[in-house]
Amino acid sequence: MTIKPLFAAVLTALALPVLAQTTPAPTPGSTPAPNAQQRIDQRQANQDKRIDQGVKSGALTQKEAARLERGQARIDRMEQKANADGSISRKEAARIEHAQNRESRHIHREKHDRQHDFNHDGKRDRRHAQR
Repeated sequence: MTIKPLFAAVLTALALPVLAQTTPAPTPGSTPAPNAQQRIDQRQANQDKRIDQGVKSGALTQKEAARLERGQARIDRMEQKANADGSISRKEAARIEHAQNRESRHIHREKHDRQHDFNHDGKRDRRHAQR
């Protein structure tokens, strides 16, 4: 007997018990989106950090940041309303995620629209045209 068939037999014998372990399949509609609350909260925190970073770097003006913060507050209210009964359904989670996607696009657009406040005086700074 060569080493390769022996090695394959031993590997198969060790792998079978691992493959036999299964987790029970969830019943359809039994639970809402898994960890929906955690995903929503984490995403909100990430987007808040993006706004704060944009203000700190000067990529966002104060007016832009205030508008984006109002959008984040709207999503927070949606989340509180959805969680009023103690859990967030899949449909509610999808609606909140859609709102977060829109707000994420707004953050990106505002940070990259070439309106800057590099000296943090509350006014937009314009780059001078090079000659």
